[in-house]
Amino acid sequence: MNKKTLLPIASSATTSTLENVENLDSQVERVVRRRSFLKGLGMAGAALSAGALLATDVQAEDGDRSGSLSKGDAAILRFLAAAEILETDLWVQYNELGGIQDSEVPGGSGSGPYTDALVALDGDMPQFHDNTEDEHTHFRFINAYLASKGADTVNLNAFRTLPGSTATGSSRKPRLTNLMQLTVDTSFYTRYRSRTKNPDLDPNFKFPPAVPSLSNGQFPAIPRNDADLTPHDHIQAIANTAAFHFAFIEGGGTSLYPSLAQRVTNVQVLRILLSIGPTETAHFQIWHDKAGAAVSTPIAPLTDPKNPTLMFPDLNSPPFGGENFQTNLIMPEPCPFLSRKFPVCSIIRPNRRGCNGSSQGAYRGRAFHRPIAGVF
Repeated sequence: MNKKTLLPIASSATTSTLENVENLDSQVERVVRRRSFLKGLGMAGAALSAGALLATDVQAEDGDRSGSLSKGDAAILRFLAAAEILETDLWVQYNELGGIQDSEVPGGSGSGPYTDALVALDGDMPQFHDNTEDEHTHFRFINAYLASKGADTVNLNAFRTLPGSTATGSSRKPRLTNLMQLTVDTSFYTRYRSRTKNPDLDPNFKFPPAVPSLSNGQFPAIPRNDADLTPHDHIQAIANTAAFHFAFIEGGGTSLYPSLAQRVTNVQVLRILLSIGPTETAHFQIWHDKAGAAVSTPIAPLTDPKNPTLMFPDLNSPPFGGENFQTNLIMPEPCPFLSRKFPVCSIIRPNRRGCNGSSQGAYRGRAFHRPIAGVF
């Protein structure tokens, strides 16, 4: 399989959704211009009591339960449903070979050598089973909500045509995404460590990747077949690639939800985005921690014997080291936010509202596993 095989299939899957997302800015801006806060409350010039504000919020949410969605809000939800479906497809493949197989996330029977390589990074790695279940619930909920409003839902089953792993333990079902030829941008690792740069304020600054070689090739994150299970350093390199890809996936959602939340006009849709988004952030922080294990002793340094261009450095040793590369750090370092006239603040980044490229980038990043500037 090559990248050309993947691109037309995955891109055609959500062409209409992507077109809707491209028009979100103009649609939402027109709506926002028509609605001022005071006019919406019907209390221009009046002193607003806390009780009046609370009552208005409740009425707005009650109205949202029975009303239809604007085209912009429905497009945002469909886009997110499509992204979550693609994300679920990724996690299902991981879970079949290296996670916990049970009735919550059925499919596959596991690969012992691959699971062992993941456990070498952290004994809790197979528990990404819960991450897989979370993504299932996200797209199912969003689709159900869209249907309750009489809006179109998203179903990508017709596009499950990509062959997956043939390694023992895989269900060998057709896939939407390809985990066997990944190009992973690992700059999220330094983006969240920087105290001086924020992609929203410094859009042209290039955050250095933690593992440069992952950005310069196409590597498997699951065993493609049983031949990938040996030698030891090869299957470990595959598990290390997965560890960074886990965080790469969830870093996209971490930024995507707050950026799109600033575009919606419906109170209940806002609540959905503000409720699902933080779970993506929780996922990201966990996998950021596991990625650190792939670039520290005793795992690193490591060179893949079957792909010698893939090298995982020990980020705690020269020429790396220092706080920017310290592998046991998982909290976002404080950085400039909104304006450099304010004190630095620990935040999700990027999260800027006017980032049309970020929503499209998140889709392409999850579907094609290519580095998307300013998003992943």
